[in-house]
Amino acid sequence: MDLRLVSYFVATIDHGSVTAAAKALYIAQPSLSQAIRSLERQLGVQLFDRSGRRLTLTADGRLFAGPARQILADVERAKDKVRAVRELAAGRLEIAVLSTLSADPLPELTSRLHRQHPDILVTALDPGSSSGVVSQVRQGRAELGLTEFPVKSDTLRTRELWDQELALVLPPELAAGLPDPVPLAAVAEIPLVLETSGSGSRAAIDESVDWSIDYVAVECAHRQAIWELVMHGAGATFLPRHIAETELRDVVVRSTVPQIRQTVGFVFRPGPLSPAATAFLDIAEVMRQERSL
Repeated sequence: MDLRLVSYFVATIDHGSVTAAAKALYIAQPSLSQAIRSLERQLGVQLFDRSGRRLTLTADGRLFAGPARQILADVERAKDKVRAVRELAAGRLEIAVLSTLSADPLPELTSRLHRQHPDILVTALDPGSSSGVVSQVRQGRAELGLTEFPVKSDTLRTRELWDQELALVLPPELAAGLPDPVPLAAVAEIPLVLETSGSGSRAAIDESVDWSIDYVAVECAHRQAIWELVMHGAGATFLPRHIAETELRDVVVRSTVPQIRQTVGFVFRPGPLSPAATAFLDIAEVMRQERSL
């Protein structure tokens, strides 16, 4: 059904005549009369009684008047919602996030987004691994993926943010006597607290220093528990330096020789992104520039 014809029908009712409605709509009276007849043909009913001097609704016209107004109201509400999303007054964004990045940089990125666009709903999904992030983005469950690079995918687009150092974080008693920076060979003598084998962040650590890991004292699936274990002296762990220096207390943060570094960035499907996703990437670019200074 042509919505334009429905709006003409409602305008004719509201203005009381075809002449008045045509004037309000800035169209010729014959054109409006033809449009009403076209709508009647589409519906298979007569909407107006034209036998008298005044145009009046038929029984079918009265029955259609309510639904016609509802149709137009629904269309306007839909337009308002689309307009709100386009103008970032509303909307939602699903992001698949590797667990190690949910502490940094996700909170700051999301906080900056909400300060600029407070009505956008951000949903952070935890797929458990970098490959899981890629899978959720590829399948459309998330529009953006925040993960460690390199990413194995020929179908997704990528955008790097920055390199981050994975530092060795130790209780003071374990750091005593160790050189600064710590040779990776010395890690074999240190009790470690690591995420459960097979997790995304553990895989990244294993790939870099597997040859030097000999003494795993605790395996744990919960990131916050690992932090607490390290702060209470159960062992050392590897964390992005920024997290270690801002989130943990009463610990010693040491670089290693050679340094362990990871690249962090986004993955997303080809094609246009939603306004919310575009705004999120713009904020990430500002943060990237700030961290590079």
